[in-house]
Amino acid sequence: MTGIYDDPWAYELACSFRDVAAEVDELTAWYGRHAGAPAGTVLELAAGPAEHAREFARRGSRATALDLNPTMCAYAAERAEQAGVALDVVQADMTDFALGRRFDLVITMLDSTSHLMTLDAFVAHLDRAAGHVAGGGLYVVEMSHPKDRLTDEPSVGTAWTVDRDGVHAAVRWGEPDDRLDPVTQIADDRVTMTITGNGAEPRVIRDVVPYRFWSATEVEAAVRLSGAFEIVARYGDFGDVALTDPAAWRMITLLRPRRTA
Repeated sequence: MTGIYDDPWAYELACSFRDVAAEVDELTAWYGRHAGAPAGTVLELAAGPAEHAREFARRGSRATALDLNPTMCAYAAERAEQAGVALDVVQADMTDFALGRRFDLVITMLDSTSHLMTLDAFVAHLDRAAGHVAGGGLYVVEMSHPKDRLTDEPSVGTAWTVDRDGVHAAVRWGEPDDRLDPVTQIADDRVTMTITGNGAEPRVIRDVVPYRFWSATEVEAAVRLSGAFEIVARYGDFGDVALTDPAAWRMITLLRPRRTA
C-alpha cells in the first residue's frame, strides 16, 4: 500500500485549498522589502509537487525544486513541463544537499519542517539552507501555528473538502485521538482521503504521517545553534499578521544569512 506522499496528484488535490498565486505575491513582497530587489533565483525545499516553485517559474524566476521522494520529483517535473515553465528538479534530503550554487530566495512551505524529527536535524537543515542563500538573500519557512498543538482551540481544522476539475475529495489529516508524545513532540497523524467524481469508483487513501511539532522558542534555539541565520521577521499568515494576532494561523519565519565581521 502506498501513502499520501506516494500519490502526488492526490496530495496536490488535498492541498488545493491554498491560494498559491497569492502566497507567491506575499513571498515576493517580503523579499522586496528585506532584500530590495526582485528574486531572480528561487529554491523550494521539501517541495513536493513544487507548486510555489512552478508559480515563481511562471513569473520568470529561475526556479529549482528539491524533494526526497522520487515520485514527487517526477510529478513536479511533469507538471512544470505541462505548464510550459522551466523548473530544475533535484532529488535530495533537506538536511544534506549541495547544489553548488546560491539562490536569492529559498522557501520551505506547508510545514515541511515537521519532517525534521530532532533538533540536530533542524540545525543541519538550517546549515544546508544557509549554504544556498545568496548574500542579501532570504529564507522563508512556513510552519503550522503552535496553538494548533498547544491549545484546545486550534487555528485550523483537521478535516476539509476540496473540489477541482470535477473531482471531490474529503480529507482528514489527523484524528482527535492522535496524541502528541510529550517527550518526543511527535504525533503519528492518521490521514484519510476519499476521492470521488469524474465517473470513477471512489478511491480511499489511508496513511500514517509522523509529525514533529516545533514551538516558536525551539525554532529560535535552532537558529541560534546553527548560527548561520538571523531572524528578521515573523508573521502569522501570508500578510502582515503578527504571530500573536488572534487571526494568526501559520508561523512564518523570515531568515537572512548572518553577517560576519
